[in-house]
Amino acid sequence: MRSAYRIAVRALCDFTAREGDLDHRFTPAPSAQEGIEGHTLVASRRGPDYLAELPLSGTFAQLTVTGRADAFDPAANRLEEVKTHRGSLERMADNQRALHWAQVKVYGALLCAERGLEKVTLTLVYLDIASGKETLLSREASADELQVFFADQCQRFLVWAEQEADHRQRRDSALQSSRFPHAAFRPGQRELAEDVYKATSTGRCLLAQAPTGIGKTMATLFPMLTAMSRQPLDRIAFLTMKTPGRRLALDALATLRSSQREEPQPLRVLELVAREKACEYPDRACHGESCPLAAGFYDRLPAARQAAVEQAWLDREALREVALEHDVCPYYLGQELARWADVIVGDVNHWFDSHALLHGLAQANDWRTGVLVDEAHNLVERARGMYSAELDQRRLSRLRRSAPKALSRPLGRLARQWQAVFKDAGAEEVGEPGKPVYRLLTTLPDKLVAAAQQVGAAITDHLGEHPEDATLELQELLFESLAFCRLAERFGEHSLCDLTRQGRGRAVLGLRNLIPADFLAARFSAAHSVVLFSATLTPAHYYRDLLGLPENTVWREVASPFAARQLEVRIRRDISTRFRDRDASIEPIVAAMAQQYQCRPGHYLAFFSSFAYLEAALARFREAHPEVAVFSQTRGMPEAQREAFLARFAPGGKGIGFAVLGGAFAEGIDLPGDRLIGAFIATLGLPPFNDFNEALKARLTARFGQGDDYTYRIPGMIKVVQAAGRVIRSPDDEGVVVLMDDRFAQASVRALLPSWWSLGNPNP
Repeated sequence: MRSAYRIAVRALCDFTAREGDLDHRFTPAPSAQEGIEGHTLVASRRGPDYLAELPLSGTFAQLTVTGRADAFDPAANRLEEVKTHRGSLERMADNQRALHWAQVKVYGALLCAERGLEKVTLTLVYLDIASGKETLLSREASADELQVFFADQCQRFLVWAEQEADHRQRRDSALQSSRFPHAAFRPGQRELAEDVYKATSTGRCLLAQAPTGIGKTMATLFPMLTAMSRQPLDRIAFLTMKTPGRRLALDALATLRSSQREEPQPLRVLELVAREKACEYPDRACHGESCPLAAGFYDRLPAARQAAVEQAWLDREALREVALEHDVCPYYLGQELARWADVIVGDVNHWFDSHALLHGLAQANDWRTGVLVDEAHNLVERARGMYSAELDQRRLSRLRRSAPKALSRPLGRLARQWQAVFKDAGAEEVGEPGKPVYRLLTTLPDKLVAAAQQVGAAITDHLGEHPEDATLELQELLFESLAFCRLAERFGEHSLCDLTRQGRGRAVLGLRNLIPADFLAARFSAAHSVVLFSATLTPAHYYRDLLGLPENTVWREVASPFAARQLEVRIRRDISTRFRDRDASIEPIVAAMAQQYQCRPGHYLAFFSSFAYLEAALARFREAHPEVAVFSQTRGMPEAQREAFLARFAPGGKGIGFAVLGGAFAEGIDLPGDRLIGAFIATLGLPPFNDFNEALKARLTARFGQGDDYTYRIPGMIKVVQAAGRVIRSPDDEGVVVLMDDRFAQASVRALLPSWWSLGNPNP
């Protein structure tokens, strides 16, 4: 082996000792916190010489194996591996038990070698979290037999380790000599690439605002890959907000791989997709008795894994092809390969969500990770969603009618607490038909949270003994309760609690995250370097504050390659789109659109703040100008209709598409040339003035002193700039943007518009 390789005991056994079926049937399992508490409980029952969390390490050839044994009792010469569980231990799968024995045997070998022991008693301690009962399975083993077992596991892994070390060496060597894949950088592209390289080299975070059209994807991937071998980085994660972003990243990586002069770059690239999109049998349960790709999964995994890393390029289709060739599940093969890929392309939740796969792997394996976040202006809202949760009263009501009798008391207790919350919040009356009652709660309803915790525990304990009762509705209530209670434990100034009641028995209690920084700061710290890039990352302090970026984060703005002459920006300050002025604004908006269209016929997009506003303007435009082709975004528009909407923007065509600001057509779409020559924006994009946003404003004012800007003005203008950015997509494009509201003329608003826009004097 050319270089040493390190692996944790758990990872070694996961690789060598797993066998049999993939089985993801619901089985109640202790939470991480319950596991920690269980280990503490076991330790408290032992003697004073009991050694918990004992660090051990050893080598075989050039393989170093490290880990922490749960406990060793020198007096009894007993090594313990503690596993917490719920329900009957008899239902634990044989292959799971075999994995546990493998772990304690490896620890036993390391212990005997380190302490010079001739033999040791190996004990699996299974602690029932519900009852506190311990079940001990013990066997005595000699140092010699444990060393033979250890050597066998290491030998089985060594071939893979040698392959991995060789791959790492070839990868790093190729990256050190890699060249930019194009003849020249686009304007602004080199500056962005240099900033990314510097941030990666110094282990810092970078906020990079760079205009559309300069090739941001290549300008971020190439320099981070160039720095990968020098730092060194173990993995790079390219994270996106939407599927099209993954495609752009994969295209850039394909260009990089194929552009090298000697041979394709030995870079392993993996695309992670959602489970529902990767599943081959969506109507089957995920276990060997139901799905053929789960049956014998771990027996066939080694061959599939080897074939996959040899192929190296593993986008969705390539991964699926490898998986089906070896009769294994594509989704779970992808989860396995996330451990061995160099570049992983996936959604932002893979790093930033509370149960993020890549973050968990990085922590477990001590990776140095470079993270690239595309369209990063969306991360504030995405992260708020990740750290918010709801309890739905309707789910509880439905379940009470069908739940096992053993659960009736805790479910009834939770139902009574719902009524208490209504009373305390003054929401006992349902209100006008079709109009929900909304209340912000000043404090967390502790008694309801306690009842939800009891429901979660009761369902978990019941399903531990009666897994046949695991209906979808029961599991949904369990997961909902657990998620809500986990966030309730961390409830603070970063979140608020609200109640929405649509009708009798139809209420939702929400924990809404307002300031993701308190959850995300640790995620940024866990990465070696994070680069967040977008066309709209102004002002920098908004993202620093709300995302929890490190103090030494660098902000850069890349100069636009576009000239002011390419984009005519006009402000119509004779129009007000304020809610009170909506009806009066329709006529001048329609007239302004018609006038521009008549001066220069072609394709335009018109953006409005709501569907109601859009529909009113559309009806009036059709009535006044039937000769102009118009088409519209609709509520809940399915994907096929969205594609048809975009298909209307064919080269050489004419017409106006009506859309909602912040919706599917306001960002992330590319209509270059004469496919789109202008945009009308009849809104500042401000979030609605309501109780929730006013509470958000108050919280942000208290925390940052920027409540109005952070709640209303900045999020609104981000949407405006994104929508306007659809017009100029390349150095040859020319177009017009008409901003329809007098407030666009205010200095505080104009300061949030791109610096390269030439606004001139706003129209009177």
